[in-house]
Amino acid sequence: MSLILNIDTSIDTASICLAHEGKMLSFRKNDNPKEQAEWIQIAIREVMKDGGYTLHDLKAIGVINGPGSYTGLRIGLSTAKGLCYALKIPLITAGSLELMAIAAKNQLEKELANKKYLLCPMIDARRMEVYTALYDTNVTQVLQPQAMLLHQGCFIDILQKERIIFFGNGSEKFRNILLHPNAVFVENISPRATDISGVTFEYYKRSLFADIAYAEPLYIKDVFIASVIKQNK
Repeated sequence: MSLILNIDTSIDTASICLAHEGKMLSFRKNDNPKEQAEWIQIAIREVMKDGGYTLHDLKAIGVINGPGSYTGLRIGLSTAKGLCYALKIPLITAGSLELMAIAAKNQLEKELANKKYLLCPMIDARRMEVYTALYDTNVTQVLQPQAMLLHQGCFIDILQKERIIFFGNGSEKFRNILLHPNAVFVENISPRATDISGVTFEYYKRSLFADIAYAEPLYIKDVFIASVIKQNK
């Protein structure tokens, strides 16, 4: 039995999901980032109770380790590591941008059917900076997660050949400076811990575990500045 507790506190809306073999059993979310530290322990107890299990039934803890909110990442990872130490179970980490891409794929299923797009999640990093990456519709990484200073030249070479869907709380400011027929901006993509359940289950089956002692949040502090972003080949 692969019972995994998945935690995401990387963005403003925090969420927790209890999953069995990648399928959701119970779920909680919180829209107030200022309450995450107090909320998370209560939410964990509630999802375990709803699922009819105790913490000792867990086989692993999955957690989103960034990039994202500095405080949120610390809360999520420290909670996950503490549970793993206490329960003597493995820790699984996954990225917030990958989580967002999976959420977009799930929520835009009809729009993506039989169409070729690239998915570009963006997390606001203040001013004109974002954390971003690029994925195809199978959520295979095309451009690795990085910090980027937005300007009119970003992604321009790729947009000459590919259509890109931009989304996330950092994409709105890019919409205001990028005018290209192959650029599509989508609102209200809501990533949740449930979206990463399939990934953490696959990591669990393959024993792709993080080192509990040394696992740290992925902050991506440096800003990547370029006049042109070229697609990796």
